[in-house]
Amino acid sequence: MIKFIAVAGALVMPLAVAAQTPPAPSALPPYGPGVSLDVATKMVAAAVAEAKKNGWQEAIAVVDSGGRLVAFARMDNTQLSSTEIAMGKAITANGVKRPTKALQDSVAPGTSTPRMAGLPGIVAIDGGLPILIDGRVVGAIGAAGAAANQDAEVAAAGLAAATGK
Repeated sequence: MIKFIAVAGALVMPLAVAAQTPPAPSALPPYGPGVSLDVATKMVAAAVAEAKKNGWQEAIAVVDSGGRLVAFARMDNTQLSSTEIAMGKAITANGVKRPTKALQDSVAPGTSTPRMAGLPGIVAIDGGLPILIDGRVVGAIGAAGAAANQDAEVAAAGLAAATGK
């Protein structure tokens, strides 16, 4: 699997800067043990609650630090393709150790890295967030089914259940 080395932009520097200047590998947070089933289940429940509150049908996936599925939900009437998209967003956020929004911004017209959108295993669409606990990436959450910024709101609600932020 090809991994793009970049920093968790929202945690270390503004996304616009992160998209332009990748940090040295030593600046990346290390991987930790995978997120537990208990935490992943709480994350999915919080994400589903956020989606319901807003009237969105979503698929939500939580992967561990190895990119393997730990918890998943697809709400009733969610478009079927959102299943793979949510998993792809979570796997991408885990693999690159930063929000997929940073990748979405980096492939926008006029940017210097549009080729990233075609890399295997990369879903460059907002809605995927790494899970950092004690300074380590323990997995990621991905949400899909609504507009990308709405997916990001759902993923953020799930992330807050894990990190308390």
